[in-house]
Amino acid sequence: MVDDPSLVLAAVDQVPFILAVCEGPDLRVLTLSAATRSLLAGREFSGRPIGEVLSDLAGQQFVDAYHDVYRTGEPINGREWRAHITAPDGSVHEMFANFTITPWNVGGERRGVIGIGFDVTEAVRQRQAAAERTAHLERRYAESREVITALQRELLPAGLPVLPGAQLAASYLVAEADTAAGGDWFDAVAQRDGRIALIVGDVVGHGVTASGVMGQLRAVLQDRLEEGAGIVEALTAADRFAARVPAAHATTVALVVLDPVSGEVAYCTAGHPAPLVVGPTGATRYLPPTDGAPLGTGGAFPVRHDNLGPGDLLLLYSDGILERPGRDHPSSAAELAQVAADSAAGRALHDPAATPVERVCSQTVELLVRAAGHTDDITLLAVQRVPVVADLALELPAQPGELRAARQRLGEWLGQIGATAEDAFALQHAVGELLANAVEHAGTAPEATVTLDATLNPAGVVLVSITDGGQWREPQQQVNRGRGLAMAAQLVSMLKVDHDATGTVARVAKPLSRPARLLDLSAAGPVVAADGEPPFRIVEQAGGDETRVRVEGPLDLSTAALARRELLRRSRGGTIPMTVDLSGVTHLSSAGVSALHHIAGQHATQDAPLVLDAAPGTPAQVILALVALLPAR
Repeated sequence: MVDDPSLVLAAVDQVPFILAVCEGPDLRVLTLSAATRSLLAGREFSGRPIGEVLSDLAGQQFVDAYHDVYRTGEPINGREWRAHITAPDGSVHEMFANFTITPWNVGGERRGVIGIGFDVTEAVRQRQAAAERTAHLERRYAESREVITALQRELLPAGLPVLPGAQLAASYLVAEADTAAGGDWFDAVAQRDGRIALIVGDVVGHGVTASGVMGQLRAVLQDRLEEGAGIVEALTAADRFAARVPAAHATTVALVVLDPVSGEVAYCTAGHPAPLVVGPTGATRYLPPTDGAPLGTGGAFPVRHDNLGPGDLLLLYSDGILERPGRDHPSSAAELAQVAADSAAGRALHDPAATPVERVCSQTVELLVRAAGHTDDITLLAVQRVPVVADLALELPAQPGELRAARQRLGEWLGQIGATAEDAFALQHAVGELLANAVEHAGTAPEATVTLDATLNPAGVVLVSITDGGQWREPQQQVNRGRGLAMAAQLVSMLKVDHDATGTVARVAKPLSRPARLLDLSAAGPVVAADGEPPFRIVEQAGGDETRVRVEGPLDLSTAALARRELLRRSRGGTIPMTVDLSGVTHLSSAGVSALHHIAGQHATQDAPLVLDAAPGTPAQVILALVALLPAR
């Protein structure tokens, strides 16, 4: 028998796995094994509550599990739980762990809790890598999910509108227990009066029939709401459809109409769970249900009213997130509220680049499902009231050297309103062409200026106008000229140019949208705000051969002539074969395209090969494919 307790602690310290012994109702840490201390380097732990020691895991359910075991006396086991742990230098380390948390009883009384865990990160990574290489898994995925993917992508919205005063996000997770497409859906409809209609619905059953009915119901509601119908009118139209189609019987719908300016909310829960509100301080509340009837059951659709304050987040969801195995409704609803609040505040998994609504729609699902699984589809749709970004108004001298700063400022503004990188790219290139034309039209007088005005309207459409006070010039029928307007027109949804004796006004319009996440597929890439452009330069590739170069920075009105001269100098006027990598070009205007056409023409005349290349998805590749200088990829 060992009489010295320090010997016992020394032995515990040497176990080659994660071990934490916590004592008392506050679960103050009595000891940690050396392996645990290594994982939590630099932290004070002796005598401190476990929630304080693991403060960075507070929103990831580990601390809650310790307290649940102490309270209930029932052990908790976890398998391959993902955790984000903050290192002393502020970096975040991702690991996966298997663990068991058990009560520590002495003499029939609860003394504390003991946690034992194993870092299985390497095994998980290896399995994931192996799975990606396994042809069997690829075939299984293709066979079981191909129809689901096609149906969901066709029947669910392609994206969510980007609107002033509101940020939106949505996610959809297909049921584990059913490989057939489901009947959940979501939608966000920008109405004519500036309000937003938000919908989450659930058709009873699974399979192609349920998905088909879901698509038809979504179309009915979308049509009525886009025409300005109110909640009762829209649901009544859907109800008439459900009464005629047996498969639509008892479909549940939550329909919310939000005024993002005032925060006023009107809503109806037609047999559907009531939405959740998460405040900016983390406080949560469920809206009272309206006691509306499911569609096709002959009931009414009463409407209730509420208000969202600045920063409030509203979450609509399908009942699959509540009806998880082993969870009753009250505890599941409380858990949803807590995890949503943690995700919104960034206290759960580390993803600082995501907006609160994006974190809620992705992390909430992952954190809740990993503990209990799920047997039904899960749909989440979130909206948060945010400050309205002021319109952009620029007045700049009519000089080519001003174009780069104007594009950069437009990109910054687009990032502020929530545009995706793809939409920002299209608008910056289209507006860049119009600005270049305006600079030419404005003349060479020192006082000549060009103005740019941009706004995001309540329908989620960016409207940009470029005005100059110069004299209109008819487009010239010249080789390598006149591409600017054609390129701009292909990048936006509307382009209109008006001119009179006082000058020219060019207008473009483009709807903005952000992709929703179909969570059983690869997630869409993160949205990247526009950054400043690097300086223009031509760099020789490895080996010192001046005919193998990489072009970096903007290739526009201010740099095109320099690029043409320098590239032709290196190829001796097009007489020597040359390879030009354009992957580093950040902006390729029609002036740049014209310069490349001129260089290509010189090489063709001299019968010397010219290779223009750009990596897929880069600005140069997109534009050159658009003008047929490169094949589309």
